[in-house]
Amino acid sequence: MNFRHEFKHEIGYCDMLALRSRLSAVMQQDPHAINGRYKIRSLYFDNPDDKALLEKVNGVDRREKFRLRCYNGDTSLIFLEKKIKVNGLCAKEQTVVDREQAMAIVNGNDFDNGGNELLKDFRIKTETLGLRPKTIVDYVREPFVFPVGNVRVTMDYNIRTGMNCTDFFNSDCVTVPAGDAPIILEVKWNEVLPSLIRDIVQIPSTRTSAFSKYAACRVYG
Repeated sequence: MNFRHEFKHEIGYCDMLALRSRLSAVMQQDPHAINGRYKIRSLYFDNPDDKALLEKVNGVDRREKFRLRCYNGDTSLIFLEKKIKVNGLCAKEQTVVDREQAMAIVNGNDFDNGGNELLKDFRIKTETLGLRPKTIVDYVREPFVFPVGNVRVTMDYNIRTGMNCTDFFNSDCVTVPAGDAPIILEVKWNEVLPSLIRDIVQIPSTRTSAFSKYAACRVYG
């Protein structure tokens, strides 16, 4: 498992416009983006005591959370992901699940893990911790990549929550804005952040943020 450095900033609309221009000049757009962006839908899982939520809010040094994710409303390609944080470093495990597996996961039914380690881990955590779907999180992402240092810069906005809706496959699931959610600038890299990128993403009057889309959306359900 490869851990990466990460920081987040809350930025304004004018900052996003300026960053979009500067980043486009030196970084490549993620090849999966359409017109420079894509829509993300995630369904987050937690236990009845909201273990993942409370660990995030309390800043626990070692924590993890599971989610299902798809892009641009395409549920023919679904990922089960586990995001891990250890002492400020982050890592992500990911595997593709078919629609039948995903529906079983959403409904809390048995599913064939096919020997996949991440699916087995999720199954164990479901049985021991009582993981279940908690909330849908929708948002738009503008992603940029830079090969040196395996840098990834994203800007996330239009963050919306399904409140109590956990129907991952329902394209008509009613969502509402997650309060006055800011635009989130995220920067991830391996060993060293190239000075070229570091200088671009340093914005006056902003500070490192611990904003969590999951936590922001859990306010509503």
